[in-house]
Amino acid sequence: MREEANVREVEQLGADWMGFIFYPKSPRYVGEMLPYIPESVKRVGVFVNEDTDRLLALAEKNRLEILQLHGEESPDDCKALQKKGFIVIKAFGIATEKPFPSELAGRYEGYCDYFLFDTRTALYGGSGTKFGWEMLSDYRGGTPFLLSGGISPEDAAAVKAFLHPQCIGIDLNSGFEISPALKNVQSLQMFIGLFR
Repeated sequence: MREEANVREVEQLGADWMGFIFYPKSPRYVGEMLPYIPESVKRVGVFVNEDTDRLLALAEKNRLEILQLHGEESPDDCKALQKKGFIVIKAFGIATEKPFPSELAGRYEGYCDYFLFDTRTALYGGSGTKFGWEMLSDYRGGTPFLLSGGISPEDAAAVKAFLHPQCIGIDLNSGFEISPALKNVQSLQMFIGLFR
């Protein structure tokens, strides 16, 4: 999210969390300061291998509650941010042609509040494409996760059918965009309404 009017509209839809990308190389980069700080959702800052001092400064300035980490942040990095009072999400890229990365995710058990499973790309962040969600049946960890990876309005039935005891939510991004960082409010409203 980046445009003030769009943020205000989406805030009214009943989503639990709203994400803001603080990675300068992303086409969804929000800049140093949010145009509007929503109050009725938890604010998620998305970072990639960010310098800790800069991350903390941005988090304070923008009143972030959740930090979503998409780089090579270590388990200790995640734990240090937890100790500062943040909820921490560690993102993992999943490659459909390879086994689920149980060992990698296992290294972060107890160091993060949530995991986010997304489609693996050559770059950081999402690609707008799906991976085979059936692979997540191999995830036996104790950390709850968010399902991500190219979810669009056409996936409502598949999302409803996806069952895993540790799945606590879904990440809606590029499949609901008019352009990078600009959400289609009507599509989001219809999709969210199916899960209420």
